[in-house]
Amino acid sequence: MDTDSSTNTTGILDYFRQAGMNLFSGILVLVVGFFLVHWIGKLLKHNKKFLAIEPTLRGFLQNLVKIALSVIVVLTAVNIMGIPMTSVVTLLASASVAIGLALQGAVGNLLGGLILLILRPIRAGEYVKIGDSEGTVKTVGAYYTELITVDNKQLCLPNGALTNTTIVNFSREGTRRLDLEFSVDYSSDLDQVYRVLNDLVAQETVILSDPAPQIVLSKCADSSMDFAVRVWVKTADYWPVNFRLLDKGKRALDAAGITIPFPQMDVHVKS
Repeated sequence: MDTDSSTNTTGILDYFRQAGMNLFSGILVLVVGFFLVHWIGKLLKHNKKFLAIEPTLRGFLQNLVKIALSVIVVLTAVNIMGIPMTSVVTLLASASVAIGLALQGAVGNLLGGLILLILRPIRAGEYVKIGDSEGTVKTVGAYYTELITVDNKQLCLPNGALTNTTIVNFSREGTRRLDLEFSVDYSSDLDQVYRVLNDLVAQETVILSDPAPQIVLSKCADSSMDFAVRVWVKTADYWPVNFRLLDKGKRALDAAGITIPFPQMDVHVKS
């Protein structure tokens, strides 16, 4: 009996000793592994080829690499600790199903973020209109896209909604057509109006010559003749040229004695 008890005690001690060694080894793997993950992340940040990647995609890839390496470290540590991998896989599968059902919106946003990063309809620094929201793209994250409006407000739009919404990108092509309309009185001399508007356009050196500017009588309205001025400019010049042409156009028409009419109606009374 004493021999059996001694053997059992030795076996229990050996078991706990081995379990302790496995636990220590697993913790050591976790510490060293997470240190290596952090070190690899810093290497990526300073890698020239990685820095050449578009900022939005770079941030997503950096997070993806970090998560993937962290999962590998955790699974390796769990295996070293002696925990059966089949149990871990089963637990992870069950947890993923439960989490997936609870976070359907978050999963949809994550998939939307992947689609945006693969197809790249928008990039950081571009000016876009998404639904009723408009602004400059700051980042396209894993779950949300950040826009900065012209009055410096930050908008966070869920990526899942972006993949089902019309996106208007004003920056991608590099040039835009500026459409302005000037209304003049019916008594105005057409040739004089054309001369004033052509001189107005000729004074703007940033207006592109190809495609050529277009000035046409677009509509004979109830109270006015409406002239369309269509010019092409670089995207960065769009708003400055827009405001300058409106200001100078009004002044030029006034200086030429050309009236810009108010809406009016003629009433005929029969006796």
